[in-house]
Order: sequence, then structure tokens, then C-alpha cells
Amino acid sequence: MTRYGAHHIHAGMRPALFMLRNLGTTCIASVTDMAVGYPQALVRRVGHPVMWTGGLIGMLDRRLNTPDATPARRRANGFVASVLIVSVPTATAILVDRAIHRILPQWLALPLTAVLASSLVAQRSLHDHVKAVALQAQDSLPAARRAVSHIVGRDPEQLDEAGVLRAATETLAENFSDGIVAPLLWMAVGGLPGAVFYKSVNTADSMIGHRTPRHEAFGYAAAKLDDLVNLPASRLSALWIILAALTLKGMHARDAVRILRRDARHHRSPNAGWPEAAMAGALGVRLSGPRAYNGVSVAEPWVGDGRSGLLPADLHRALALYRRACLIQTLAGVTATALLARISAMTSRQTKRWVTADRFPR
Repeated sequence: MTRYGAHHIHAGMRPALFMLRNLGTTCIASVTDMAVGYPQALVRRVGHPVMWTGGLIGMLDRRLNTPDATPARRRANGFVASVLIVSVPTATAILVDRAIHRILPQWLALPLTAVLASSLVAQRSLHDHVKAVALQAQDSLPAARRAVSHIVGRDPEQLDEAGVLRAATETLAENFSDGIVAPLLWMAVGGLPGAVFYKSVNTADSMIGHRTPRHEAFGYAAAKLDDLVNLPASRLSALWIILAALTLKGMHARDAVRILRRDARHHRSPNAGWPEAAMAGALGVRLSGPRAYNGVSVAEPWVGDGRSGLLPADLHRALALYRRACLIQTLAGVTATALLARISAMTSRQTKRWVTADRFPR
């Protein structure tokens, strides 16, 4: 084999090694977040990456989304803002990631990057917030309303107990997709910068991607970009929920598939309907339906065939399904990492044999 050929074999291995590093980062980040989450003491001291990005978004909203601008100008300014919202944090993450991997040995750089990336995943935080709703609902409706107000945008005072529990279940399903599956998927694709890219897009959508008089034009680009980057994760999250239902007693995996195929496309969101429909079918309940945002009634179609009168036990079942889906996702990531590591090792050994044979021919 010529040196030219050996060089190209090594060059061909670089994408595999890059992917292996990203998968390793993703697995460690997932386990770290699952185990400890993002400490509240750290939030109080330095804030959270989403808060930092939110500060940038708020500043751009104030400066570029002025009341005297025409809708066309607001939409154009929204495109500019979206580019800045995505590029500034992502470029910063690229510099941090490169610095860590150049300065530190690989055995230290990888876990450090993963710990930083774990701050962009919300497995434990989502679980704890939804569990608080389930526990409070067992005691009193006012307490349950206060707990659910931290995780939903609708008016909790207009919700009865079943409405509170449906809202929490819907939030669990939707945020499983855009708060856990999506950042981990983009992390697997692009490492720490990939996760920061996704989280910047998602934070922009949550802050300015609303159909309100102030943000309908300015937030158009942010909302459309969020729909696009969440598309693969929403489908994957539905798959994890279906697989989780297959492994848990009392769940309905076949109904999850049936409701997914029937109701997901009718949801108000092109992405949220997938995990929500899968969870409704797996639990045997009805989700979504009419609700009120800021005092305005919205007639949403129901998702699922079961009863809409959820009980606290149903939310605990949803949490069990969520935990199992998170576990399946983590195991899938570990398996993919192990397989890729094995393939890379075999390729590396074969390359060394070829290079040795080329240098020392018989």
C-alpha cells in the first residue's frame, strides 16, 4: 500500500472517531443528568446556559422588535435575530470544545465536555417537576395547580383535577421530545456545539416563537427553525415511548402505534403530537382537548380514545413510562457507542497491518 493510500485510510477514520467521541459525550451527559441534574446552587451562583441564551434573546427582542416597525421589517429583523441567537452560543461552544480537547488528555476532556453538555438536558428536572404535580394532586387541587403552573403555559385556575393531570402528562410527553431526546440527538451529531445549537433554537422558540401581536412576525423564523430541528427527535421520542410500553405491564404498545398513526398529524404542533399521541395510546387515556391560554379558549382536538378524567395514579404511570423510555434511549446510545468503538478498533488494527506490510514487504 502506498503512503497516499494509508493517508486516506486515516482520513476516512476521522468521521468515525468524531462520531464515537460525540456518542461517548452523549451517553455520559445522559447518565450525569439522570443521576444529579443541574444543581440549584449552581443556578443561584452562575445561572444556567438557557438563562444566558435567554438574556441574548431578550436584548435582541428589545432592540430589533420595536413597536413602530412594520410587520415585514419585524419578520426580517426576526431572521437576523435568529441567526445571532444560534451563531453566538454555538460559536462559543465550538471554541470551548476545541480548547478542552486540545489542552486536556482525551480521558479527561471527554467526561468534562459531557458534564458541561449535561446542563442542556432536562431528564431529572422534568421528572421532578411532573412528580411534584402528581404528589400535590393526591393532597389538594390548589397545590396541584400551583405545581403545574411551573411547567405549563395555560391558566391553571381554570383547570379541574383531571385538567391539571392532563396538562402535566402532555408536558411530560412534549418535553421528553424537545427537552431530552432532541438535545441528546443533536449532541450525538455535533457534540457539545450540536447540543448548544439545538438549545439556542429551542429557547428562541419558547421566548419569541408565539402567535401574539408582538411576536407573530418577529418570531416567525425562530418558530419555523424550531419545527425543523425538532422533527427527527419527535419521531424518535414516539419510538422510545412505544418500546417502553412494550416492556411495562399494563401499558398498551399496540394502541400507542394506532393512536400515533391516527392522531399525531391532527395536533396543533407538527412535532408535539408524536410523543403525546404515543403516550396517550400507551396509557389508554385522552389528552389535549379544549384549553385556555391567557384567558382565551382554544378548541383543540382530543388525542387518544380512553378516558379524559385522569387520576394521580395515571400521572405516576406516565412517569414510569417516561423513566423506561429514558432508560431505553440511554441503552441504545451505549450500544451504538460500543458497536462503533469495536468497528473503529478493528479498522485501526487492519490499517496498522496494511501500513506495516507496506513498510516492510516480504
